[in-house]
Amino acid sequence: MWICVCTCNLSDILEIIMSKKKMTIEDLALITQKGFNDVDVQFGEVGQRFDAVEVRLDSVDIKLERIENLLLRAHDNRLEKLEDDVRNVKTILKIR
Repeated sequence: MWICVCTCNLSDILEIIMSKKKMTIEDLALITQKGFNDVDVQFGEVGQRFDAVEVRLDSVDIKLERIENLLLRAHDNRLEKLEDDVRNVKTILKIR
């Protein structure tokens, strides 16, 4: 989604041009203020979307941490079994 960051409303400017009304500083100030208000609303929406993304990333972090713990636990179990097997072989072969 693209966000148009524009400080003026084109339709307001066209309306003034088409009405052949002279644009005053006040008109320009109002148009500019309206544009800034629109941009402020758009940035508010972007902020809300970032908040939603942050929540989703937190969820992904939790899931990845669980997966990591499962893999590490499985790895530790395999190492312990290998150590036990080596100990048994050494005992059988009477090696220190």
